Amino acid sequence: MNVGSPDKALPAGGPGTTPLNPVEVEIVNLFVQFSRALGQPRSVAEIYGLLFISHRPLPMDELIGRLNLSKGSASQGLRYLLELGAVRTVYVAGERRTHYEAVAELRNLAGRFIRQQIATHFQDSGPRLAHIAAQSEKLPGDERKHALARVKMLRSWEKNVKRVLPLVLVILGGRNGSSSRSATNGSGR
Repeated sequence: MNVGSPDKALPAGGPGTTPLNPVEVEIVNLFVQFSRALGQPRSVAEIYGLLFISHRPLPMDELIGRLNLSKGSASQGLRYLLELGAVRTVYVAGERRTHYEAVAELRNLAGRFIRQQIATHFQDSGPRLAHIAAQSEKLPGDERKHALARVKMLRSWEKNVKRVLPLVLVILGGRNGSSSRSATNGSGR
């Protein structure tokens, strides 16, 4: 996109599109900052930010135009956000285009993010750490001792993460990290 920093002029958007208003620019920039901390693509944050602040569901072509995204980037970003449960499709009477709105419940978003982005990375860590330990045994003296101590530390971290993640998911909303409440756009629809 190409919403600049808050001190820059508002983007013009694509041809025939409404430029972002100052509040939309600020919200989009806020989500871009969050995305950096989470290592997520900027375009995903821009899409979610605009849907989050929008008072109505938006079609992909409007997201593309208003955020100055490529069609591929918008499509990939929406697909990711749909899989994460951060956005959902909405029927708009008289429209053939698919419209999207943000799901604005932190519990569900955090739980799904943890399951998809963090927990999955620990599933194969056991065999990988075993392989690293085997490779470490081949190192000379102090290097071997240091590498094996680090592998031991990583195994401890892995054990602690695997023990804590289920508790975090329960705290965030039930056994599967889901909540019985469903609030979107802050309206509870």
